[in-house]
Amino acid sequence: MNISFLDNWRRRHGAAREPRTSDVETPVDQEGVTELLSECELLRVQAESAGVELDDTPRSLEELDQLLPRWRDDPEVTPWLGSDAGLYLGTVIVRTVPGSEWVLDTEDGMPVVRLSSGWDMDVLQIGAEWAANGAPELSQMYGEVAEG
Repeated sequence: MNISFLDNWRRRHGAAREPRTSDVETPVDQEGVTELLSECELLRVQAESAGVELDDTPRSLEELDQLLPRWRDDPEVTPWLGSDAGLYLGTVIVRTVPGSEWVLDTEDGMPVVRLSSGWDMDVLQIGAEWAANGAPELSQMYGEVAEG
């Protein structure tokens, strides 16, 4: 999925070129990246209209899972909402699960969450599946990661 603000960010930080092992290991301002990726404007609007506050907690993921999926009526909204849901899931994980961090996937340059175990979690794919099908549940994915 093409996310324009990430393309600009990658260009400024040299991530648009072919990644090398040393590029992946370069320290990143995690709070700055988390702040940027946590915007999720479309998801926040959908949640707010349903009375759900996105406060970067696991509880808010449970509340998102309970939303009526009205966005599925609009095939143009679903992919964007899925991206937002994935980025929000990643934000909650990075802010609450010790040792997790944002990294750029070495194959496609998209943001993934690297867990302390070294596993890279494709939160954008998880968000896309959630928006399109309702599964996997965001709170379930968080629970699996938090339990270790």
